[in-house]
Order: sequence, then C-alpha cells, then structure tokens
Amino acid sequence: MGEKKRRLQARCGGALSETMDPSPPPSSTETIVCRVTPWYFRRLGLMSGMLALMGLWFLYDWKYGYHAANKIADQKDWFEKVVLKGYDEAKSGGRLEQWVKETEAQGLPAGKNGEPPRWVSYAAEHNWPEKPHRWTDRQIRDQFWWGTCTLLVAAGVALNMFLNCKKVLCAEADRWTTPEGETVLFTQVFKVDKRKWDNKGLAYAWHREKDGTREKKAIIDDLKFDGAVRVLERLTANFQGELIEKIPEPAAVNEDDKKETE
Repeated sequence: MGEKKRRLQARCGGALSETMDPSPPPSSTETIVCRVTPWYFRRLGLMSGMLALMGLWFLYDWKYGYHAANKIADQKDWFEKVVLKGYDEAKSGGRLEQWVKETEAQGLPAGKNGEPPRWVSYAAEHNWPEKPHRWTDRQIRDQFWWGTCTLLVAAGVALNMFLNCKKVLCAEADRWTTPEGETVLFTQVFKVDKRKWDNKGLAYAWHREKDGTREKKAIIDDLKFDGAVRVLERLTANFQGELIEKIPEPAAVNEDDKKETE
C-alpha cells in the first residue's frame, strides 16, 4: 500500500475502496472514498482564469487604455478649436485659398473643393473612433481598484481550488467523515434533507454532537465528490430520524384521458 493510501486510510479509519463505480453497491463494511471530481476543478479553474483576465483588462485600461482614449478626445477638441476655427476665420477673411495651402503644407486636413475639413475623415485616417469618449480621473482610478479586487478574487478562487485537492468524503459501516475531517456516527443524525438532490446533487444532514448539546449541519455534494450518492445511500439506510424528500409534481393529464375516465 502506497503512502497516499496509508494517509487516506488513517483519515477514514478503515480499509480503502478505490473504485468510484456505483455498481455493484458497497457492502456494509466497505469503506467508501469519494474524491473531488475533475469537473469541480475545471469549473474553479475557468472561473479563476476568467476573473484574472478581467482584472488584467481593468488594469490595462487604468494604465493605458483610458489615457489613450482621452488623447483621441483631445485631438478632436484640437481639431474643432484650431482647424475648423482657422477654416472659418480664413473663409470669412477672404483668404481661404492661402489658408488651404499653408494647412496642407503642415500636413493637416484642409478640406476639399472649398468644403471645411471633416473630423470623420481625419479620424478614419488614424483609425480613431468618430465619437471618442473622455474618461474622468475618477473613472480611471476606479479601473485600478476594480482590477485589483478582481485579481484578489481570482487568487481566492485558485486558492480554494488547491485547498480542495486533497479533500475526500468517506463512509464506513456506522459513520462517515466529512471533507473537513469531522467524523459523524449515523446514530447522531436525526434529519436528512434530499430535496435538492435530483437537481443540484446536494443533501443536508443534521446531527447532534456526542454530548447531545449542539446541532450541526453537514453537506453531501454529489457534484463536487465523485460517488457521494453511495455515502448518502448508506446514511439513509442506517440512520433513524426524519427524511425530507421532494414530492414529484403530478403528471399532466391528457384531455383524451380525461374523457375516457369520465
């Protein structure tokens, strides 16, 4: 038996069953070991990655993106105050032809056929938006805080994923061990709620501590732990108490069936 098996055996308190196949059902003395499913790690990994990308995007806008957008907005303001104003003054002063030559010599837009220069054409030459947005200093600062907080959440999700790597859900003949390492005797359980089992793979078991003074709730998660249904089946078969299950909705009755029954 390898070192990994010995550690799991010490935690679960019995012989290990490595199989996760729900059939055939385990014997009453076989120790059930349920490890975290690959689906759970994929979900947390994708969530952490998406949050990290969002955080980096926020920081990019804080450092570069919003400043670049404001520079384009500055260019539009300059275009309207300098170029268009110069065109209007030259046209009203009767020196439009001279202004056009001087402006074109500077490499600036001067319009065509006597028409005023257009920002749309000038922006298109530089791949700028027609209506650039100007960001305030507060909005720029907010990007930093959004990026930082999002990266912290991404790190928290990644940390949670790594902390769950070695967690297992175990069950023996008369008890089960939660992923947090707490051992609960089936005789301590007084209520099991299975109403979310069919849709979400969740069941809740209320149990009293050995001294009977405190009640606690444990979760059996079939989406997180592979084969957790076997633990739930053993629990419901061995505890004495209240079992809460979802009542199936009555099937819709066909109109033809109604007429036949009448």
